This record gives sequence, structure tokens and C-alpha cells, in this order.
Amino acid sequence: MNAIDVNNLTFSYDKDTILENISLHVEPKEFLAIIGPNGGGKSTLLKLILGIEKSKPDKIKIFGKKPSKNLTCIGYVPQNTNVNTDFPIKVIEVVMMGHVGHKRPLIGYKKEEIECAKHSLKQVNMEKYANYKIGSLSGGQRQRVMIARALCSHPKILLLDEPTSNIDTVGQREVYKLLKDLNKSITIVVVSHDLSVILNYATTVLHVNKQAAFHNIKQKKKFFTKDEHFCEVELLQMIGDKDD
Repeated sequence: MNAIDVNNLTFSYDKDTILENISLHVEPKEFLAIIGPNGGGKSTLLKLILGIEKSKPDKIKIFGKKPSKNLTCIGYVPQNTNVNTDFPIKVIEVVMMGHVGHKRPLIGYKKEEIECAKHSLKQVNMEKYANYKIGSLSGGQRQRVMIARALCSHPKILLLDEPTSNIDTVGQREVYKLLKDLNKSITIVVVSHDLSVILNYATTVLHVNKQAAFHNIKQKKKFFTKDEHFCEVELLQMIGDKDD
């Protein structure tokens, strides 16, 4: 069973068509990079997969079910994860927000939820920062904390929208190395403008600009597609062929 199935999806805001006839099938433990120009519909596609935006019935399935029935399978790291760095909140408290749907008012978090948060921090190599103020961390460190927060729900799929925006080069490499390691056990879907994702991490690439073109990187075939589609993936293939 596929982790994600999108079948002939068309989506519009009012009369403005954002996505047109999109089809996508993501296997478990794939690393999918979604690329394309600003305004091309990348983030909208993520919102549809999450069920934030509503699609027509049977257009999107998460492990065979509609998104609203399988949201516990998905961990999400939104594009803007900047927090108020002056707010005196600890890293462990930020991570435990991943359990917000299970928190009991006036009682707090269960012991097992606290242990889960600690384990999530260990997964992203941030356990020693558990009691640090979130504002004292670098951008790359904060992003890893946000990934830990998403991991608290034990997702089978991790969706990330521009996870390395506003992070320096070192921080970007740390985030992607982390995602590659997490990809050993869960499906990764990343919206990104960073071509290094294609070169070093992704197994599959979806170029979205209203319509979509799918590229299977791991098969190492020619990426040229029909209908005169040409994007960064084909360009990278041309450069690789020239180097060979």
C-alpha cells in the first residue's frame, strides 16, 4: 500500500485554478522533494494532503484512507517555525506541544508523553538542549526541535515545507542529514528550492507548476519527460551526462 496517493487532483481558489490534474504515488520510505516556482502550488498540495484544504472525495489517500481519517500518520513541520525568541520557553516544552491534542486541561502531560518528547529530541541529536531556552538556539537547532515536535506523534510520514529557509549552510546540511537518517524508517516529503535535496537526498522529485511532472531519481534513468517539460531535474541530468 502506498503512503500517499493523489489521483487526477484539480484544485481552485474561487475561479483561479491552482493545481490541475495532479497524480502522485509515494511508496513507504520514499524521500520525495517537491520543487517548482513560487505560486506554482507546492504548499497548496501539502495542505491538501494534510486535509487543511479540502479536495474532492477519493482524490487523496493516506495509506488507503482519506486524509481526515489518517492524520495521526502524518507529522508536519510548517514553513514558518520561528518562535518569539524572547519568550521564556524551554526546548522540551516546545517538543511536548506535539502532544497538544492529547493534553488534559489542568493536569499537564503524562509521564510517557514527557519520555516521548525526550526520545524525539534524541532522534534529532538535541537531547542535551532539552532545558535550554528555545531562543538561545541557532536557526538550524530550532528547526531540529520543530522536527522533534512533529515526531512526537510517531508519524509514518513527515511533511516539511521549506525546512531550511533562513538557515545557514551548515544548518541546512545538518537538517538534511537528519532527514536522510529518519528516512530509514519513515516517508519524507519536503517542499524545497534547494537543489542539493535532489542531488544528495531525494529518491523522487515532483516538479509542480499548476501541473506536475514526476521524476524517479533512484532509477537513474533519463529524466526528460513528454509534453516539452523541462525543469531543474533535467538540467542536473544534462550536467551529469556532460561530466561523465
